Formats: sequence, C-alpha cells, structure tokens
Amino acid sequence: MTSETQIEALIDRLAREDTAADAFNEYAYEIAHNEIRRQNLRLYLGRISRLKPKTMLVMEAPGYRGCRLTGVPVTSRKILLEGAPGSDIFGSEAGYCDVDETGFEDIYGEQTATIVWNTLAELNVLPFIWNAFPFHPCKLGIPRSNRKPRRSETEKGGVFLREAMEIMRIQRVIAVGNVAFETLEKIGVHCDKVRHPAQGGKNEFVAGLQQLLSR
Repeated sequence: MTSETQIEALIDRLAREDTAADAFNEYAYEIAHNEIRRQNLRLYLGRISRLKPKTMLVMEAPGYRGCRLTGVPVTSRKILLEGAPGSDIFGSEAGYCDVDETGFEDIYGEQTATIVWNTLAELNVLPFIWNAFPFHPCKLGIPRSNRKPRRSETEKGGVFLREAMEIMRIQRVIAVGNVAFETLEKIGVHCDKVRHPAQGGKNEFVAGLQQLLSR
C-alpha cells in the first residue's frame, strides 16, 4: 500500500469517527466546511510523507484557534496561509485554503502554534506533528473553548496516533506534555518528553526541545 493510499484511508477513518457532544470532529463528512479541512490535512500529510522526517512531536489535542479551524495539527490560520518561519511547507501558494466559519471570523493566530513553529525554525528541524486526540475537545455548547481530553478520548486517539506513526515510518517520538506522554505510554510507544508550551511553559518547552534535538 502506498503512502498516498494510507493517508487517504486515515483521513476517511477520521471523518467517520463519532465524538462526544462536547467534542468537534473537524473532518466529519456531514459538515460542509470540513471538506476544506480534510484537504488541508491531506496536503500536510502528503508533504510530510515526501520529506520523510524521522522524528514526531505528539501534542495534546486541537485548539479552537488552531487545528479546529485549519484541520492541520498545531497550525493556525496565520501559519496555514502565510507560511511557517524557515519552511515552505505551508502557505496559500502551496494550496492550503482558509475556512471562513461563522463565529470564528476574528480568530487568526494561536500562541501555541506560533511558539512551536518558531522554535522548530530556530532549531532548523521539521518533525511530523500529530495530536494525542485528533478532534477538538471543548466545553459543552461553547465551541470557542478548550478542555483537556478524557482518557477514553485519548485511548481512541491512540489508534489514529499509531496509524499515523506507521504511515510516516517514525523512529523517534517526543511527547509534548503529560496527555501526550500518557497516551504514548498507553499504546506502548517509547518516547522522550518536554513540557507543553501553554500556560507559561514556553521557556521549558524550548529548552527541552533544544536539548533533545541537539543530540
């Protein structure tokens, strides 16, 4: 099976997955905007597959300012459309499209996405990035909110995580934060760990990543 076929199968499984009432599947077939998000993810996975990175960063879950809107892990609308520093992987000229969704018109950047992509540019590395839970966990009835994914959700996410790892033939995994670490531990994947950059963790995240990726 080619990587293109594997990527298409992964996206299809994501699109068909049911979520709880307080989570949003940004790839689900029944939501019109999601066709754009699926195509954005398809472009990202295709480009990453061709670059053949050996390292993977596993984050927690999509946030409402980032992947919830773009369909690409840890990627805001700003990065998706304008590009990531030091890389040509993103940008509207690469085929990525914006999702003009009612209620989110004023949201363009995301702090975590900015920190992660700026740090990777400084280190001159481009790992594969994925989430422990691939859908957006939010507070019930409040789409512009984030919550920690439940264990049952990360257990479900672990299946997609392992599949994504196998498609990209990843050799080294770095967990960003406790949720990612516990999810990887649960599915038996050895990994290193750094602090999540949110809630004042930027400096520790940057230092931890610098130490690991300079080995």
